[in-house]
Amino acid sequence: MKSKTTLPVYSCLFLFSLLVVVSCKKEINDKGFQQREMEKATQANKTNGHLKQTKTYSAEVASKWQDMQLKMLRIAGSNPYSLNGLRWFAYCGVGLYESVVPGMPAYQSLYGQLTDMPAMPATEPGKAYHWPTSANAALAFLNKNFYLNTSVENKRSMDSLEDALNTAYRAGVNEEIFQRSVAFGKTVAQRIFDWSKTDGALTVYPPYDAPPGTGLWSPTAPNPTSVVAPYWGKNRLFVQGSLNNTSSPPPPSYSTDPNSAYYVMVKEVYDISQSLTPEQRATALYFRDNPGFQAGTHYLSMFSQIMNSENPQLDFYAVAQAKTGIALADANIGCFQMKYQLIVDRPIKYIRQVLGHTTWNPVLSTPGHPEFPSGHSQNGGAFAKVFASLFGENYQFTLHTYDNLGMSPRKYNSFSEMTEDVGRSRVYAGIHYTYTCTESRKQGEKIAQNILNILRFQN
Repeated sequence: MKSKTTLPVYSCLFLFSLLVVVSCKKEINDKGFQQREMEKATQANKTNGHLKQTKTYSAEVASKWQDMQLKMLRIAGSNPYSLNGLRWFAYCGVGLYESVVPGMPAYQSLYGQLTDMPAMPATEPGKAYHWPTSANAALAFLNKNFYLNTSVENKRSMDSLEDALNTAYRAGVNEEIFQRSVAFGKTVAQRIFDWSKTDGALTVYPPYDAPPGTGLWSPTAPNPTSVVAPYWGKNRLFVQGSLNNTSSPPPPSYSTDPNSAYYVMVKEVYDISQSLTPEQRATALYFRDNPGFQAGTHYLSMFSQIMNSENPQLDFYAVAQAKTGIALADANIGCFQMKYQLIVDRPIKYIRQVLGHTTWNPVLSTPGHPEFPSGHSQNGGAFAKVFASLFGENYQFTLHTYDNLGMSPRKYNSFSEMTEDVGRSRVYAGIHYTYTCTESRKQGEKIAQNILNILRFQN
């Protein structure tokens, strides 16, 4: 049996709801209500801002800091940073990536993937960040701490760049968002910098004595006492497993027999030196990188030239620098690890003592470290593999690295073509064997491929 009070109750509820709807419609149509809601939204934006993603911003901040780094690396007649140029580029790449990855929903931190990397700070839930500001804070902190010994002029340039970018960014965002973004970027950078100090590069090792033995490398003219980076191979790898299954068979065993593979390998270097064409000599000199970018940092110039040409958004640039930097750094560690294990001799000693050309000199001065692998070629292979993954193998580009020295630009139809040119340059220069340059390039490619296979940037 139905209650007698049911209909009146429903009627009351209906009338109440109708009054609420009418009242709300009246308030929504009221201009004063609209103004109050707009003021509430404005106040919320002052605290939270618009939650823009990293991909909505240009890579201006990253490219300008990379150009600044190249300015500090381009030092004529000396190389005060040794192999640190590639190492610092890698840490800056990781720092850049971690300072903006919270604004990349499909991507994740590299914490837990890179060796001994510390946990990164968390962003405040629901709060907005201006990712270029965060990146500027991180890159300014890292570059200023890595390049402590750069010139006073360069230090002023870094301060000016940081201030100029901050002034531009500050004008476009709320002060609270700006300060929050700066704090986040600096915290990321501090943790990355502290991490960098534990990788072994700062370890003080005893003086290195080259082991005696027929056919083994030892320092030669023009630097008979120079031994470069004998312990660099002991540095911590960014990616565990990056060197797995990447080693080529070593060059032929030492022999003075004219029919031996070793004799033929060295004689080729001498024969080429006797009939160098102007173009071959120009190729050797182009990748001399002195004055200019030494110890593999020419690849950082290539990175900047291609990235500036492509003009990507900030998210793409951050991923590209992290991948490229890590691959180059680990390839360099693997290169020097193998150099001081195999201790293969340079061409100059054999050509003078065995082939009997006692006054022979290479086009370039012989470096103060063993011959195999070739650092230029191995780094080139790593660089090419990463960039082929980003832009495709058959990517056409032109290098203008040494336009300022009057050298002609070098044009390539692919990254492989570039690495082959680099390898030939070392043979033309008289400091490496063809076998070494070919196999070193392959080793670099394998190292980079391992890294691309192991690391997971996207969720």
